[in-house]
Amino acid sequence: MQINRIALRVCSRNTRTAIVPFNGTRYFSTVPNASSTPTSATSSPSTASDSTTHFGFRTVPEQDKEQMVGSVFKNVASKYDVMNDFMSAGVHRLWKDHYVSSLNPDRTTKLLDVAGGTGDIAFRFLDAAKKKYGANSEASVTVVDINPAMLEVGKQRSDALGYTATGKISFQEGNAENLTSIPDASVDAYTIAFGIRNCTHVDRVVAEAYRVLKPGGRFTVLEFGHVENPVVKSIYDVYSFQVIPRLGQAVAGDAESYQYLVESIRKFPTQPKFAAMIKDAGFTLVGQGWEDLTFGVAAIHTGFKL
Repeated sequence: MQINRIALRVCSRNTRTAIVPFNGTRYFSTVPNASSTPTSATSSPSTASDSTTHFGFRTVPEQDKEQMVGSVFKNVASKYDVMNDFMSAGVHRLWKDHYVSSLNPDRTTKLLDVAGGTGDIAFRFLDAAKKKYGANSEASVTVVDINPAMLEVGKQRSDALGYTATGKISFQEGNAENLTSIPDASVDAYTIAFGIRNCTHVDRVVAEAYRVLKPGGRFTVLEFGHVENPVVKSIYDVYSFQVIPRLGQAVAGDAESYQYLVESIRKFPTQPKFAAMIKDAGFTLVGQGWEDLTFGVAAIHTGFKL
């Protein structure tokens, strides 16, 4: 069985999705008057009540992040699809197409698509399986998202596009850090696209992915990365911090949520560091463990449960 990539999204209760430069993506929290100036992260104390995490460039109590992230998606949900295309000039579609086409699913592949409420990855996956196996395809996908509103968007799209009628797709509300409804070693592939950086505990998300995958299963993440080329980086930074929030205000009437988005990208681990996290969780990497897209603006990370 060959599985190349898959998709799912989920990480904080009451979450929603948005877009960012060069791609369509989702983030999960909003912060009033978010500053564009980084603040130093505070190390997490031992007690849960005092533990902190980052929300963009802000340091916030861990227990507050989910609600803040949820506010972001509540604010931008109705404009999610429009903003993805508008702000990325359609490049997010190419990234997602490449992400899914590389999956090469078997006829019976069971995919778990986390943080995938709107169905972008799930629909592509089903299309790829149908193209390869036709009516004989038994490939199926479970979409998990923490945000009921995003799931509703996905369900409506699934109904309208005819995916629901096939019986090969289901939608569940759930948290990527604790997938209580998904049994151990029950899925062939796990995908999370533009969602994991919004989770409070990224290491827990990766550990849950390892738990639910069958032996031989593949964990794949499509997420924004860090650009190393200094010329491209300077252009990307200007676009991110000067243009994206203004576009968010113009198109969605919400600059603050998009400010959080670009800040959350910078706070996510670099490609080598995230690859190390995946390896530390028990996954086996092939090569360096990731593929850069568009100069590293985004990257596809892959690990196998062997």
